[in-house]
Amino acid sequence: MDIYEILKLLPHRYPFLLIDRVLEADEKRFRALKNVSFNEPHFQGHFPGYPIMPGVLLIEAMAQGAVAVVTKQPEFKPGGLVFLVGVEEARFKKPVVPGDTLILEGELLAYRRGLGKVKVEARVEGELRAEATLSFVLRSDTGGATS
Repeated sequence: MDIYEILKLLPHRYPFLLIDRVLEADEKRFRALKNVSFNEPHFQGHFPGYPIMPGVLLIEAMAQGAVAVVTKQPEFKPGGLVFLVGVEEARFKKPVVPGDTLILEGELLAYRRGLGKVKVEARVEGELRAEATLSFVLRSDTGGATS
């Protein structure tokens, strides 16, 4: 899935669109890519002299990647939205810095009636940088608000 397909899928736009490509996705697993660039606005203040990607943005990038799995569920309708409703067991192992290529990989743990959980890992060159279990809710009654 290239950036044009991602833009159709997610309502996020600059500066909050945090994935560049979905490498693989089916109803159980996904792999997505984010190229981390020094030009991203959060690096101006996080932290001057030692820029690292904020943990909350790593979680958001993982959640955006996980949407690729959610859209493969039978209940998903075009124009629907996926809302992050919980973050469990989040761990940050090593900083993500400008120049890194972040690979986000996740597996659907549970899904029922629009509610689900995904276990996601963020890696750079195969090394685990962050992980979390994310809960989401699928809403198809948003009136087509996809931005």
